[in-house]
Amino acid sequence: MADQIAYKVLLADEMARLEADGRFAGAPVDLADGYIHLSTAAQLDATVAKHFAGRDGLFVAAVDLSAFGDALRWEPSRGGALFPHLYDVLTLDSLVAYGPLERDEDGAVKLPVAG
Repeated sequence: MADQIAYKVLLADEMARLEADGRFAGAPVDLADGYIHLSTAAQLDATVAKHFAGRDGLFVAAVDLSAFGDALRWEPSRGGALFPHLYDVLTLDSLVAYGPLERDEDGAVKLPVAG
């Protein structure tokens, strides 16, 4: 199932909106690009470093990719790597886990775990 999970980094107000509304149409960059940017576990650290450096109050959501069918596309992005792009709204019920962004002792972003 791990290959069916991708991650979305959210600001605190975005996470609050997702929790309150049960859906999230995307951050400004997502809305501008026409899809919600997601990252695999292997891509997550670089995504946080590139797009969220110095930001506090971040959340990481683990998204069940199987919930989206054809609305999910793997497309080349940073360095030609394939990234999961969601051409739909992100729904709260598609999340398998989420929580505040935390780092392990090596400084890597910890993946949220259900439970």
